[in-house]
Amino acid sequence: MAEVSYYTKEGLEKLKEELQYLKTTVRSNISKAIAEARDKGDLSENAEYDAAKEAQGLHEAKIAQLQEVVANARLLDESKLDLSKVLALSKVKIKNTKNGTVMSYQLVSESEADLKSGKISVSSPIAKGLLGKKVGEKTEITVPAGKIEFEILEISR
Repeated sequence: MAEVSYYTKEGLEKLKEELQYLKTTVRSNISKAIAEARDKGDLSENAEYDAAKEAQGLHEAKIAQLQEVVANARLLDESKLDLSKVLALSKVKIKNTKNGTVMSYQLVSESEADLKSGKISVSSPIAKGLLGKKVGEKTEITVPAGKIEFEILEISR
C-alpha cells in the first residue's frame, strides 16, 4: 500500500496540474516523436524510435507514480489545525537555545518542501524533532552539524 501524504489545498492543486500536464501535453509530444521516428523507415535500426519508445515508457511510469501520489493524498483543513502542538502543516517559530537564532518553518509534505519559502518536509530531521511538541517545550534534534537544542516559541496556521 502506498504512503498517505498530507497536502495544503495549494500543494494538492499543483500536483493535479502537473499530472494533467504530463497526461496531455508531454504525452502528446512523445507520441509525435514516436510517429516521426517511425516514418524514417526500418524500426530495427532506428535509434530515434528506440529512444522515443524508452522516453514513453519512463514517462508513463512517472504518470503512474504521480497518479498513486494523488490517489493517496489527503487534504488538510488548515483552519481546523490543533495549535496546541506541532503537527503537519503547522507553522512553527523556534529558537536555537545555544546561539539565540530564531527561525520559522511550516511543516509540509515531501513534495511541497521548499526551504527558500520556509517550508520543510515533515520527514526532515528538524520536523521530526518538532512534531508533537508544545509552545515553551525544548527539544534536542540531531542535524548533520550535530545536536542542537531548540525551544518552540510559537505555533500557528
